[in-house]
Amino acid sequence: MPDSTIHALADELVAVQFDHDPLEATLYGDRARDHQLPESSTAADDEFLRRCWDIAARAEAVDPSTVDETDRVTRSVILDWVRNVTGYVQARTAEYTVTDLFNAPAAGLLMGLSMISLPEPQHPAAYLERLGQVPRYLEQALQRHRDGITEGLAPVGYLVQNAIDALDRYLDNPDRDPLLRPAPVTPDDDFEQRRAEVLETVVRPAFAAYRDGLREHVLPFGRTEDAPGLTHLPGGRQLYIGLARFFTTTERTPEELHQTGLDIVAELAKEYSELGQRIFGVSEVPEIFQRLRTDPELRFSSAEEILDKAKAAMERAVAAAPQFFGRLPQAPCAIEEVPADSAPGSPLAYYLPPAADGSRPGTYFQNTHNATGRDRFSLEAVAFHEAIPGHHFQISVAQELTELPLLRRKPEFTAYIEGWGLYTERLADEMGLYTSDLDRFGILTYDSLRACRLVVDTGVHALGWTRQQAIDFMLANVPANEGEMITEVDRYIAMPGQALSYMVGRLEILRLRAKAKELLGESFSLSAFHDVVLGGGPLPLGVLDEVVTAWASRG
Repeated sequence: MPDSTIHALADELVAVQFDHDPLEATLYGDRARDHQLPESSTAADDEFLRRCWDIAARAEAVDPSTVDETDRVTRSVILDWVRNVTGYVQARTAEYTVTDLFNAPAAGLLMGLSMISLPEPQHPAAYLERLGQVPRYLEQALQRHRDGITEGLAPVGYLVQNAIDALDRYLDNPDRDPLLRPAPVTPDDDFEQRRAEVLETVVRPAFAAYRDGLREHVLPFGRTEDAPGLTHLPGGRQLYIGLARFFTTTERTPEELHQTGLDIVAELAKEYSELGQRIFGVSEVPEIFQRLRTDPELRFSSAEEILDKAKAAMERAVAAAPQFFGRLPQAPCAIEEVPADSAPGSPLAYYLPPAADGSRPGTYFQNTHNATGRDRFSLEAVAFHEAIPGHHFQISVAQELTELPLLRRKPEFTAYIEGWGLYTERLADEMGLYTSDLDRFGILTYDSLRACRLVVDTGVHALGWTRQQAIDFMLANVPANEGEMITEVDRYIAMPGQALSYMVGRLEILRLRAKAKELLGESFSLSAFHDVVLGGGPLPLGVLDEVVTAWASRG
């Protein structure tokens, strides 16, 4: 059993997180704060950090030599999490993050509230009470933006306009309000009527006031496309370093990350050349990219063909997994089409974790919308990343580690989570899962995307790149169309540091695999290595190093 002090501190830290963001708590399944929305004031941030630092101090006071291995790891997770979240909060993203993406106040609120379930009799009333707090939440958000502008922390102008446009669309379509989506398990006409009244008289007016505030008080001060990065803000480099540390859980500098990305891009060019020669008889990378972007033979013919290919890929992965993993998740992974009403704006595929109580399996959603415009060669890599052996294995195994505190089971560390997903794209090739050389172009395409993220994210936020410089670099090094690359770049500008996590995590998992193989020699087992990586729940990369090294050193 875990040491009561460390385990209790881990649970206390989760409670502090949920107090700070009650909406996250609800979405994770903790329903004690269903009637609340977060406080988005600077005072709330200060109090959150004070409570986190107090827990970290008490964890640090515990002598690690006096507790078992599980608690030593949990202690390290507590300390690392608090250190990294401090950098995130002190980066003051609330001031300058204004966009139509989910990390911004309005879009994030609409998405989060629409995802809430109302299974118990008390939940509808709590939902209505929560809706009543929308005006306060958005007023605080607007005040943070205005305070930021006063201190020189202005958002990016065209992203502010995107947020305004998205709010216009929301307000112009009340019949399609996503906040009408959550429904009680037992139909309740009275609830539906009361919610409609709250939306009309409280919620939508609050979003309209926030939109008007953005237009009047924020948009005129927005940064231009020539200055989209944090480096153009006062103290911007330190803001970015804090965010990079949060998302990568490492101390790697922007310059080091930038060069790493450039090196990987150069190596990938050799792989494209070799594969292009085998498949197309062409070895020049620009010609290969042009073929991948434009050849109609490389597109699907129907939605049924897409779904059949995804199902076949998952069947092969399920069959091969026992040879590469000793511990398999108990939860099955279902495959479904992305619902038609949301498919046009959804990604190629995504994964929904299983319900913690076992009532819902993990689900891999495959987008079949606009089938004839979708690339054949990218599907398998995405499926292996999102489902098996990627996120389904990692998230489901973590959920099933019920002997660990919740802090160790929650998906907190982006570099670990996305690093594992990216790692499994090439692992799937070792497992013999790809159908053909053409499908291996999917590996290279997504490697290019993640390597370019290192270059572009650091280029924009640390080295002063313009938006157009970033777009041009992406188009030169990723075989995707211009619209996709513009969307990618705008995401990096709006979410500094997040895009670094994928490749940083993958590289660290590969480094630890090589280290374990060197320490263990002939006794190294890839299956056992995977069990160690997944068997401790999501971890900061430095803590993962400690865990893998300790395992390999024991022989």
